[in-house]
Amino acid sequence: MEKRIACGVLLGAVLGFAAMVPVHAAYPDKPIRIVVGFPPGSTGDFIARALAPRLGESLGQAVVVENRTGAGSSIAAESVARSPADGYTLLLSTTANVINQSVSSNLKFDFMRDLAPVILIAENPVLLVAPAASPYNNVAALVAAAKAAPGKLSYASSGNGTFTHLYGELFNQSAGIKLNHVPYRGSTQAITDVLSGQVELSFTPATPVLGQISGGRLKALAVIGKKRMAALPDVPTFGEAKITGFDLALWFGLHAPTGTPPTVIDKLSSQLAHLLKSADVKGLLAAQSIDVVGEDPTKFAEQIRRENEQWARIVKTADIKAD
Repeated sequence: MEKRIACGVLLGAVLGFAAMVPVHAAYPDKPIRIVVGFPPGSTGDFIARALAPRLGESLGQAVVVENRTGAGSSIAAESVARSPADGYTLLLSTTANVINQSVSSNLKFDFMRDLAPVILIAENPVLLVAPAASPYNNVAALVAAAKAAPGKLSYASSGNGTFTHLYGELFNQSAGIKLNHVPYRGSTQAITDVLSGQVELSFTPATPVLGQISGGRLKALAVIGKKRMAALPDVPTFGEAKITGFDLALWFGLHAPTGTPPTVIDKLSSQLAHLLKSADVKGLLAAQSIDVVGEDPTKFAEQIRRENEQWARIVKTADIKAD
């Protein structure tokens, strides 16, 4: 009788211990997929492909990158949001996903509700650029000219409702000016028309235009972010130019479907944070003017909340609608 009781106690202890072991203790036991909402060669694609093999090596499983383009990364985001919440399908998220939440009325998912932050990977500074022959050499001169002739100056964007559009509206509202918005279907033609002088200005990620700036075809008037760029140390931030609201650069992070076990998110976050501290990864991204961040899920979630509030105000005030 005592033996049966002892065996029962032992069995109960074993079962109790087993219940405390996370279901995903062996994660990962199959390949992981990172879905990117932009085409091969884009900044987001570059970041994902730089990290995928290194993350796979650290986790002991293959990490593959899949491009699902369209709707400013909303197609990719929706596909991940509808995937099993098991940590095997992840989104290379970006500022555009937060903006889309405010400008798109036909989204079939909620970025804030249906996707959970894993880590803020990196930031890519955004520049306000003008043709090299532009008479404006700094933000103060530009603002003065815009106030003297409201609606005369124009800025090009990569489309209605894109972050390059909203940065222009943020500039209008913060500086008390009125720049005309000229939307294009993509950034290439937008920058082409700025280079030719058909449009006076454009907000653009720094990486694709550094060659035109160093070659003397474009000039950078200001950089969006908390600090100046190492590649353009003479270009001031918007904060230095006394224009508020421009401390948040274009960011790239990682999200998982909401409901993904915390143990899985913590493992991914800690592994990536470790990788982002390595000289190898820092150097690889720095060569493309991409700044490593490595912010944890809690801080990342708080940043997204603040940005969502900011973009929602701008969209409402300017009555912006996506195409």
